[in-house]
Amino acid sequence: MPTPPPITHLLYLHGFRSSPQSVKARLMAERMQREHPALTWYCPQLPPSPQAAVTMVLKGIADWPLDSMAVIGSSLGGFYATWIAEQTGCRAVLLNPAVNPARDLANHIGEQISWHDPQERFFFRAEYVQELRDLTLPRLTQLERYLAVIAKGDELLDWREMHARYLGAKLHLIEGSDHGLSDFEQHLPVILAFLGLPQGSGS
Repeated sequence: MPTPPPITHLLYLHGFRSSPQSVKARLMAERMQREHPALTWYCPQLPPSPQAAVTMVLKGIADWPLDSMAVIGSSLGGFYATWIAEQTGCRAVLLNPAVNPARDLANHIGEQISWHDPQERFFFRAEYVQELRDLTLPRLTQLERYLAVIAKGDELLDWREMHARYLGAKLHLIEGSDHGLSDFEQHLPVILAFLGLPQGSGS
């Protein structure tokens, strides 16, 4: 396969109860600003409604070039990123992606507190579970455009389920680590290479 062109537009989607203030999102934003200042970066605060979240994201990337854009998604954001990639045909990096969030979040209906700001609260409604079901894809296409970064030490999601979902994609399996990928910076070279963004290029 020919090497795809470097990306010019990058979307980052955070996980459940997370925000653009997550360590991974800030690390990526800082790296892009420092080494790839011409790149368009978009990391929105996602609303709790899954349908509202993907609608907002699609509106935000409506004029992006599909052949040189990519999406990174963490946990629930990885579920959304997969859906976005299937709609647009873009490349996607998935960080411990949620595979069946309709099942997993059915027990989290009610008021939730943001990880990064305890003053920030939102309500996860019962109808959002059905919205997640509606966004669940029966199968994935063009698996070569996916990179799944999966930690076997994930304490929230089963790494085997993630591995099975993205079998056939480029897989970066990590022995140990955790759901939040506290060692995320160590894995940036693999992610940046997949996106066609050499480190320290200053481009």
